[in-house]
Amino acid sequence: MAPIRKEAPVFNIANVLTVLRLVLVPVFCVVYLVDTPLRSFIAWCIFALAALTDKLDGYLARSRGLVTNFGKIADSVADKFLIAATMILLSWHGHLWWWVTIVMIVRELIITLLRMYMLRREVMAAGRGGKIKMFFQSIGAGGLLIPWYYAFPLPYSDIIFIIFYICLAVALFFSISSAIDYFWDARKIMNRGEGNDS
Repeated sequence: MAPIRKEAPVFNIANVLTVLRLVLVPVFCVVYLVDTPLRSFIAWCIFALAALTDKLDGYLARSRGLVTNFGKIADSVADKFLIAATMILLSWHGHLWWWVTIVMIVRELIITLLRMYMLRREVMAAGRGGKIKMFFQSIGAGGLLIPWYYAFPLPYSDIIFIIFYICLAVALFFSISSAIDYFWDARKIMNRGEGNDS
């Protein structure tokens, strides 16, 4: 007889870090909106700290058996809030085209609603394409927060900005392709459920 697997408690260090990332989002927004000489650097530090908690909570959850359904959903929501806030602020300050921000945010809203709807049947964890998208979004959006022209003269600062724009272009590609994967997976889950009901 196989041993009964005990579910991890919702209140654990991995989920605490996820909630901390959610709390850091409004802090990041306030700091970036306050017009001070160091706002970009401080905002980037908060962004980097939040991104670090994303890596750390995932590692702790997997290595210590602390994976919970709450963590799977909250981790994804925290990531989306952080990236959405960053991209909106970048567009607001003229550093990123609004259409890129809108496409990515609409994608996140649709996939989040899809995952919430599918909770009735199965928890849809983030796929490989979504993780790649998140990685390049974090690098690209985080890199654009920094005013590189203060540290590097032209054309070097422009080259650095181009690198981060390329990262966001890659993120945009995986944003669309991974969304297709989510809908495909949802369809398979629905079909599997219909097969079990018959």
